[in-house]
Amino acid sequence: MTDESYDVIVIGTSQGGRFLPLDLAKAGKRVALIERGPIGGACVNTGCTPTKTMVASARLAHLARRADEYGVVTGPVSVDLAAVRERKRAMVAGARGNYESRLTQKGLDLIEGEAHFTGPKAVEVALKSGETRTLTAPVIVVDTGARPRPLEIGGADGVTVLDSTSIMELDELPEHLIVLGGGYIGLEFGQMFRRFGSEVTIVQTRPRLMPAEDEDVSDEVAAILREDDITVLTSATPEHIEQSDDGRVRLMLRTPQGEQQIEGSHVLAAIGRNPNTEALNPAAAGIQLHDNGAIEVDEHLETSVPGVYAMGDVKGGPAFTHLSYDDYRILRTNLLGGKQASTTGRTVPYTVFIDPQFGRVGMSERQAREQNRAVRIAKLPMNTVVRAIEMGETRGFMKAVIDTDTDQILGAAVLGAEGGEIMSIIQVAILGRLPYTALADAIFTHPLLAEGLNTLFALPDA
Repeated sequence: MTDESYDVIVIGTSQGGRFLPLDLAKAGKRVALIERGPIGGACVNTGCTPTKTMVASARLAHLARRADEYGVVTGPVSVDLAAVRERKRAMVAGARGNYESRLTQKGLDLIEGEAHFTGPKAVEVALKSGETRTLTAPVIVVDTGARPRPLEIGGADGVTVLDSTSIMELDELPEHLIVLGGGYIGLEFGQMFRRFGSEVTIVQTRPRLMPAEDEDVSDEVAAILREDDITVLTSATPEHIEQSDDGRVRLMLRTPQGEQQIEGSHVLAAIGRNPNTEALNPAAAGIQLHDNGAIEVDEHLETSVPGVYAMGDVKGGPAFTHLSYDDYRILRTNLLGGKQASTTGRTVPYTVFIDPQFGRVGMSERQAREQNRAVRIAKLPMNTVVRAIEMGETRGFMKAVIDTDTDQILGAAVLGAEGGEIMSIIQVAILGRLPYTALADAIFTHPLLAEGLNTLFALPDA
C-alpha cells in the first residue's frame, strides 16, 4: 500500500491533542488525527468531566443531610447511583459531542484506529474496519495519555478490582468500598462514595495521605475524612486479596502493628497511572522512554527523535489536564510561530476536588526548607474567615510560603471552601511577582472568602 503523506500526524485526542490539530489545519497544514478510543481522551471521557459531575452529586447529598443546620427541613436523603451515572454519561456525551462537531475542519482527517510506529516518521494504523493505513509526516505529536495502573498483589487476578473508570459505571451502591491509595484520585472517590452512602476504608501504603504535601496539610485532610466517618489506614501495605463465593472481598495488610485483615464488598485500586506507550512501538522510531514507560522529552517537548513530540500524560510528570493544555500552547507557538517556547520555570497549580477543596501552587513549606530558603509562613484557619463561618464551611486552612529576602510569595496551599479558586488568586500574585503585602493591603469585597487573604498575609510568622 502506498504511504499517505501528511504535514503533521497527531496520535491521541486528550486535552492538548483536541486543539492542536485544529490550529494546524486552520493554518493550512494537512493533518491526520488518530484516535483508537472515544474522542476527547481521558479528561472528557474518564477524568475531569465525569468525576467532577459525580462529585457535585455527592456534595449535594452531603448538604441535604446537613439541611437542618441551616434551618431547612428535608426528609430522608438517599442516592440513586444509577441516576447519578446517567447524569454523568449525559455530561460526557455533551462534552464529547461538542468536540466532535469541530472536526469537520478543512485539512483535518480523523482516522479511528490504533497507531504504532514503523519508523521515525511513519506510523501504521490498524483501523476499526480491520484494514490498515500507513501514514508519514515530518512532524508527529504523541498525545496518547495514561491509564489506571492495575493492582499487582497476590490474588488480584481472581478478584473484581475497580479502577477510576469502571467505578463510575456502577449502578448499585457498594456496601463497603475499600480504596487502595491515598492520593488525589483515591481521596476524591473515597469521600464521594461515603457521601453516596457507602462505608469506606482508605488504605495508604505511605505514612501519610497525599505524601507530596506538607505534613500539616496531610494531617488536616485525614482529620476531615475521619470526621466524615471514613476509615483511614496509613502505613498499611496490601499483601494479598481474595474474593469469596458470595462476592465479599478480603484484603490482607502488613502494618507496623502486624498483619491485619479487612473485608468489604468492593475494592478500588487508585494506585497511579501508566503511560499509554506499549502499543505505539516507540522503539521502531528510536524514541527514548523513562523507566516507567513515559516518553522522554526536552523543554520544548521534543523526543529523542527530531520532529517527534509528546504532550500530556504520556510524557510523565504531573497528570493534570491544564498541564496538557499548556503543552498544547507551547507546541502551537513553536510549530506555527517558529519560536522556542519552553516548559522551563512554568508554575503549575492543581486542585484536589475533595470537600473542602484543596488548591496548591508553587513551593510547599517542605520544598522551600529543603532548598534552604529563608521563609516566613502565613497560616489562617478557615474558622476565622467570616464568609466560611456564614456558609458553615469552616474546615481547613489557608497557608502561604513567603521569601524573607524578597517578600514574594513562593507558594500557597488552600484547604477550604472554594480552595482552588482562592489559590488561583494567590497564583496570579506569584505570576505578577507581587510582594505578599499587595494581598495584605488589597480591598476585597466583603464578605467573600478572598477577604481572608487580607488576614492571611497581614502578619506572617517569622
